[in-house]
Amino acid sequence: MTDTTWHDRARNLNIDGRAFIDGQRTWSRSGQQFDNLSPIDGRNLGPVARCGADDVELAVANARAAFEDGRWANLAPAKRKRVLVKFADLMQRHRDELALLETLDMGKPIKYSLSVDLGGAANCIRWYGEAIDKVYGEIAPAPSDSLALITREPVGVVAAIVPWNYPMLMASWKIAPALAAGNSVVLKPSEKSPLTALRLAELALEAGIPPGVFNVLPGFGNEAGSALALHMDVDCIAFTGSTRVGKQILQMAGQSNLKRAWTELGGKSANIVCADCPDLDAAVAASIGSIFFNQGESCNAPSRLFVEESIRERFIEKALALVPDFTPGDPLDENTVMGAIVDDIQLGTIMKYIGEGKAAGARLLAGGERMRLESGGYYVAPTIFDNVHADMSIAREEIFGPVLSVLGFTSLDDAVKQANATQYGLHAAVWTSDLSKAIRTSRALRAGTVHVNQYDNDDITVPFGGYKQSGNGRDKSLHAFDKYTELKTTWIQVARA
Repeated sequence: MTDTTWHDRARNLNIDGRAFIDGQRTWSRSGQQFDNLSPIDGRNLGPVARCGADDVELAVANARAAFEDGRWANLAPAKRKRVLVKFADLMQRHRDELALLETLDMGKPIKYSLSVDLGGAANCIRWYGEAIDKVYGEIAPAPSDSLALITREPVGVVAAIVPWNYPMLMASWKIAPALAAGNSVVLKPSEKSPLTALRLAELALEAGIPPGVFNVLPGFGNEAGSALALHMDVDCIAFTGSTRVGKQILQMAGQSNLKRAWTELGGKSANIVCADCPDLDAAVAASIGSIFFNQGESCNAPSRLFVEESIRERFIEKALALVPDFTPGDPLDENTVMGAIVDDIQLGTIMKYIGEGKAAGARLLAGGERMRLESGGYYVAPTIFDNVHADMSIAREEIFGPVLSVLGFTSLDDAVKQANATQYGLHAAVWTSDLSKAIRTSRALRAGTVHVNQYDNDDITVPFGGYKQSGNGRDKSLHAFDKYTELKTTWIQVARA
């Protein structure tokens, strides 16, 4: 598909910003709306419903009614499977439309909206659909005059609040296991990227998910998001976003009905490259590619690069040679690998940190400036700082942009100590030819995922989540069902013969 075709499709795309409640599109009950501006060029994609507490009340009431009458929860797992597989098929059938909405909304390159976001989201829906009729209960080792059953039941009404950086993918990680388990769901996408979530709700209905089971409320976190977190009839809330907001979600869950609260939060991932790295070129390519992928707007981005001093200059030389490959371009051009920052607020945050890095004495090796100003959009050059010290803000705080901080080390123990000296614990990596060193280091790193001699390799079969203030609970894999199901013990007295 050519660049012109994607632009033509964008001009002709019918965008509907209304909420989705009880199987129908609707504006907010207050009538309030907000403009949805594309980060590509600042164009207004159209009005979006600004949902608030009244809309949350309506959506939760419908979700509760749907759960209680069993229209979805009481279906045999094999029947829910068939619906979810059809849902995934419909996502693939509408792949170009969904990918285009994702790119227009969030600014990521269309090639990745298609391959990573749409592909991963559809696969996630399909995987949990296929899994649910293969999840067994247990029989406990009870005395001979008893039968003790351990079964899983859906928790009820699940609220899911997802971020703007991977709108489809993050939504699928929540809704797929929640729906597969038989729950009703109210999804609140970020106000910065609501469009694919709204379209997914229509496709879910078409696939056979009954009205009221899957609802989508666009709106702002302090309005719709807070109302969901405080709602007394929401049984579980799953949140992906910043650590600051995650803490608020946990507090609101406690203030209300002690609803289950699961959070996947920020990161400042450490990437440790030892002198005995088995393939330096591969380490450089992975390090650069992973920090600049998705414009650096990834919670697991390896934003702290620890390089052993004996190979530091060689590593940096190779890294700088790759930087031009990530020059921001038109996200609707299939050759573009780095697109636009999501909005002017995030752009300002990134530029603030770049300024702080310069002021603190870090050596700017590449980037550091805005690009493509003539487009009307928000673009930042891929940026690398060297001579970074652990106490600098660019080494301590999550930037969520294409900014890499390079720190040297001579002692691996010291590198691990620095890597762990953060509030976060999402991802980490170590590159070494020494298997024993790799195992010792991976065990020592306090992170939910540790990569060895690669970065970012994973799939739906393994859990995703973090230690410390990177959150609690896990997305992906069968472990995600732990968040959306209750364990019930049924103890049966067996009559004597």
